[in-house]
Amino acid sequence: MSRQMHFVAFLMTGPTSHHHGMWRHPETENRFLETAWWETLARTLENGKFDAFFFADALSFYNETVMARGGQMSLLDPVPLAAAMSRVTEKIGIGVTLSTSFVPPYGIARQLGTLDLLSGGRIAWNVVTSASDREAHVFGFDALPPRAERYDRAEEVLNVCLGLWSSWSEGALVIDKQSGVFIDKNKVRPTHIDGKWASTKGVYSVPPSAQGRPVIMQAGSSPRGRDFAAQYAEMIFTLQHSLSDMQAFYTDIKSRMTKAGRKPEDCAILTSVDPIIGETEAIAREKQEYINSLVDPELAIAVASAHVGVDLTQFSRDESIAKIQVEAGSLGSLDVIMQGSKAENLTLGQATRRFATSELCPQVVGTPESVADQLQAYFDGNGCDGFILTPTVMPGSFEDFTRSVVPILQERGVFRKEYPGSTLRDTLRA
Repeated sequence: MSRQMHFVAFLMTGPTSHHHGMWRHPETENRFLETAWWETLARTLENGKFDAFFFADALSFYNETVMARGGQMSLLDPVPLAAAMSRVTEKIGIGVTLSTSFVPPYGIARQLGTLDLLSGGRIAWNVVTSASDREAHVFGFDALPPRAERYDRAEEVLNVCLGLWSSWSEGALVIDKQSGVFIDKNKVRPTHIDGKWASTKGVYSVPPSAQGRPVIMQAGSSPRGRDFAAQYAEMIFTLQHSLSDMQAFYTDIKSRMTKAGRKPEDCAILTSVDPIIGETEAIAREKQEYINSLVDPELAIAVASAHVGVDLTQFSRDESIAKIQVEAGSLGSLDVIMQGSKAENLTLGQATRRFATSELCPQVVGTPESVADQLQAYFDGNGCDGFILTPTVMPGSFEDFTRSVVPILQERGVFRKEYPGSTLRDTLRA
């Protein structure tokens, strides 16, 4: 069988995804507070045979402008929503974001372990370290730790979770009414880890799922983030501007995986794209122009500030983005903005406006055949193992894609017609 694409849908429990004019589009439903709406979307994505959908998360409003003007935000905790969506689906994977900077590892392990068990082994954990002091403040901390410390903490938290998830041996849960044995205590290992940042001591209480433990997902793009992903991730979510950028990232991560003692096929590298589909090329381009016109320039600066972790309003909008230097915040996010802007020498205003339409990822625009061609060019060119699909209209972007593009890719033999198994790890490794 030929190499197969992977598809994961990018979701947030609020008005936008990567496109910060999405909620203003006439066809966007803005029903993100309704459980039934999310359940219908989950069924749509499963009918399209997506590997998974995942919820990115924002633990607080990034700033007042983002809050007031409908920028990237999470109005709901994605974990209970993921549980609801798992109830109406059978095989699609479900990813949730939890920060290692604020949530104790036992809480992460227990929460995700329970979701993974009840969903039949379909959960992924998007591991993040957080980049905003505002998120620290709502959890009662004065500020985020320094960047290097955040990754040290993340690695310890992840390893505690992995230790807890591996503490049950096969056959530990007996439930034998005749003998009176409920759990074979010899098959449940206490977990004692005493780290600098993360510790646990005791017995983990959640039996393993059908896939053993949740799949690990990561989106780091800084050098430290790439090392972390190469060591642990089974799915990598990346933001790249062009095929050459995708290829460079792909080669770099696969090389780092080899150095870490892992096989390159142990992790799917998924690059973000925003599909905009029309009946003709001209209609698709008109759709793109209209959708992009909905982005508020003031919101664009605020959104970029939130991602970088630095108030970019301190700089002139007319200043070249290449000249802006920051010390704090997220270097990975700034690198994404720089990468997508340096070739055209964009100003801060131009770069942030473009960032607010797609986070400088490709908008894949055209007829269903053309969109399929563009995706296949990225895929066949070893730019990725598949795609994170981000919407510009909700839920229309996903409905259009599953009905018109997926069948074309299936006929070409580069995307599955059925799920290969019942767990997310089965799907990723097929």
